Amino acid sequence: MLNTLKNTWLSNVRGDVLAGIVVALALIPEAIAFSIIAGVDPKVGLYASFCIAVVIAFVGGRPGMISAATGAMALLMVTLVKEHGLEYLLAATLLTGLLQIGAGYLKLGSLMRFVSRSVVTGFVNALAILIFMAQLPELTGVTWHVYAMTAAGLGIIYLFPLVPVVGRLLPSPLICIVLLTVVAMVLNLDIRTVGDMGELPDTLPIFLWPDVPLTLETLMIILPYSVALAVVGLLESMMTATIVDDLTDTTSDRNRECRGQGIANIGAGMLGGMAGCAMIGQSIINIKSGGRTRLSTLTAGSFLLVMVLVLDQWLVQIPMAALVAVMIMVSIGTFSWDSIRNLKDHPLSSNIVMVVTVVVVVATHNLAFGVLAGVLLAALFFANKIGHFMLVTSALDEQTGTRTYTVVGQVFFSSSEKFTASFDFREAVDRVVIDLSRAHFWDITAVAALDKVVMKFRRDGADVEVIGLNEASATIVDRFAVHDKPDAVDQLMGH
Repeated sequence: MLNTLKNTWLSNVRGDVLAGIVVALALIPEAIAFSIIAGVDPKVGLYASFCIAVVIAFVGGRPGMISAATGAMALLMVTLVKEHGLEYLLAATLLTGLLQIGAGYLKLGSLMRFVSRSVVTGFVNALAILIFMAQLPELTGVTWHVYAMTAAGLGIIYLFPLVPVVGRLLPSPLICIVLLTVVAMVLNLDIRTVGDMGELPDTLPIFLWPDVPLTLETLMIILPYSVALAVVGLLESMMTATIVDDLTDTTSDRNRECRGQGIANIGAGMLGGMAGCAMIGQSIINIKSGGRTRLSTLTAGSFLLVMVLVLDQWLVQIPMAALVAVMIMVSIGTFSWDSIRNLKDHPLSSNIVMVVTVVVVVATHNLAFGVLAGVLLAALFFANKIGHFMLVTSALDEQTGTRTYTVVGQVFFSSSEKFTASFDFREAVDRVVIDLSRAHFWDITAVAALDKVVMKFRRDGADVEVIGLNEASATIVDRFAVHDKPDAVDQLMGH
């Protein structure tokens, strides 16, 4: 118990606290921006980010990962808020949490094993591009001071770690934010600040129940949005967990993470916040700044609320250029540059999956669409590749007039046509033996192909015997095959 507590909470106190502060600073403008995207008051996003980060620190399955209000989730809320208002959004947030808890208990987190590395790489690259694109409005139509501040911020972020001793003790993104804020205040620069993003809340959040009628009509209104929010939230959280696993060389409990995200979203809804999920950008900021345990996530959420309520007069002075520099650093660090160099070495199918995932995500600004396209494309390429690993050989016993066909490999929808084409139906033989002892039948398409082969030989007067089916193949063949049943020809032809 004590060892677990130390490993997950107290093994990296200084690094976690400093990283949590950096993350909290980066969360504020994003939470406000996401609230504006969703069409709600900035405090809805800020309360959600505080609650989700604090709750997930205790119940999540991935130490060091940051969860809060996100842009991917905010985009899904726009129509609901516009047509039905904030109260229905809060109700949808509660239902989203329940669906995610159910997904955790159904162990749907384990479905991540079906997401290929190419899809994950495409997801990461697309997210890096979206993070960079999100900073462009802050760099468009502005004075030269903003460009100078942003360039200076990037210089601090990348050069400060080279400073002996101190460079390793303090996270460079935090130094960037503090120094640029001081410079902007001392020089009284006329540039956009956090305070220009929206009014910060000045009171603690309170528990409340959404003021909506508890009727079937309400459920039908919020259910489609809740399902979409639950799916996108879990997808982004599972992807982020995979990336943090790689960065820290540790493992995470994805099903616990599903349940944790659900509990956190229920808490957010009860505090007047919007639904959220894991944030890859902030998670990478946390890891790059030295955060490793649950304490970093708790610090980020707690310090966020403290800053909003206590340090608001200082907080509103932070220049957006400083935060833009941090997010550009995140974008550069998130993008998998190796994926560009590996294009010439990796298989064409893997490259296509990666590029399609990137293109769909960037074009739609919807992570779920991109991942779905990548997974489907990867599955098609895999099925096509496995379909080629099937061989049919034959041998003729001239004394008995028996032709024996030996099938080796996997027979399913992708290889069924090749299976059928491997038999010579024009040869005049008395008996045909189909040896399936080294083959496996996977689906009804494969069974239908076997029916077709057997019936064609029998139509030409040959005696056909199927041997060697393994137990699994025999089960599906016995259940769905028609070649040994009465009226087999009529059934095969669909009469």
